[in-house]
Amino acid sequence: MWLTDSIKEFFRKADVLLLVLIVAASLFGVVLIYSATRWMGAAGARFVPIQLVAIVLGVAVYFVMSFVDVELFTERSWKWMLFFNVCIILMLLTPFGVGKEQTGNNSWLAFPFLPMNIQPAEVAKIFFVLLLAFQCRKLQDWGISRFTSVVQLAGHSLFMAALIAVVSGDFGMVLVYLGLFVIIAWTAGVKKRWFLLALVLGVAAVIIVWPHVPGYIQGRFTVVIDHITGNPDTYVEQTQGRGWQQTRSILAIGSGGLFGQGYLQGTQTQSASEEALPARHTDEIFAVCGEEFGMVGCILVILLLTAIILRCVWVARRANSPMAAYVAMGYAAMLLLQTVINIGMCLYVFPVVGLTLPFFSSGGSSIITLYACMGIVSGIKMRSLPSWLRDRSQL
Repeated sequence: MWLTDSIKEFFRKADVLLLVLIVAASLFGVVLIYSATRWMGAAGARFVPIQLVAIVLGVAVYFVMSFVDVELFTERSWKWMLFFNVCIILMLLTPFGVGKEQTGNNSWLAFPFLPMNIQPAEVAKIFFVLLLAFQCRKLQDWGISRFTSVVQLAGHSLFMAALIAVVSGDFGMVLVYLGLFVIIAWTAGVKKRWFLLALVLGVAAVIIVWPHVPGYIQGRFTVVIDHITGNPDTYVEQTQGRGWQQTRSILAIGSGGLFGQGYLQGTQTQSASEEALPARHTDEIFAVCGEEFGMVGCILVILLLTAIILRCVWVARRANSPMAAYVAMGYAAMLLLQTVINIGMCLYVFPVVGLTLPFFSSGGSSIITLYACMGIVSGIKMRSLPSWLRDRSQL
């Protein structure tokens, strides 16, 4: 009886539209993943089943998280959430940490009893957004723009970003965490002068640290600048391998034209050559879409992700408390940052930092994490303010 009542309440109050949007994006992603892994033969046959199972589990997680009162949960468990985030990142230092040989980053946990790897920084984002929103709400009682408040917010965010950078070397995730801090702090009302100061300090830090950054990381940034400026003296993608991934990506997207080469017909997508598109089922899934479905397919991907992000913003504007609004905006920011960075990588206007495209790229833990985040947004919608109160709110 309780399950029947819960299902009825879910369809009556939860964000069913958001669920439809993310399932549609995920299923389109499965279509692309099948094409992107078809060239592997038997070795690639496991990716689609794993993705489908992750989507089914994700829908179940979405349902459960819609009924969780995240404000009450965070209030009671924030210490454990912070402890969990630190521990799961530090687990990368154990023998279960993998990925260094394939990607250069120690970003994954591989357990023999699980069919898929887990990316700790991806999972930790769920709690990071909740903790940062909770912190903003508490600091508003003292003044969100006071020096001590800003130091506490920045300290929490920089600690997590530094932990990820040192333990895993995943600078793509570092950018996402710092971006989440900026957007949530801005939403919470931190005054503009602090962002200007952060920008100045950030530029100064980059100038100081740049000479000590490993050469392969420097190359990821300089090759993009070379490409954008068209510098003939330092444009060395073909001779030194720099920019190879982006070069293959824009070639695939460009060759797709308006309607694409056809599903399962992409020249690079279906090629088994080492010279073809790399990471095509993960980082470069957008390029697969461009090659086989053309500009029309790429626009559809962007429209789906835009609709999901705007839906999160819509929920944030109708939230029944400041913290709930910050959480929904935080998850919207997470999707926006990853979407812009991933598509920017594929279009050769952003360095390769190993970020996947939300809901479309292959990755079981990523899909379940995303569905959990969207389930929390759905729960915020279930508890949103009625219209006659919303117009008088200060959110």
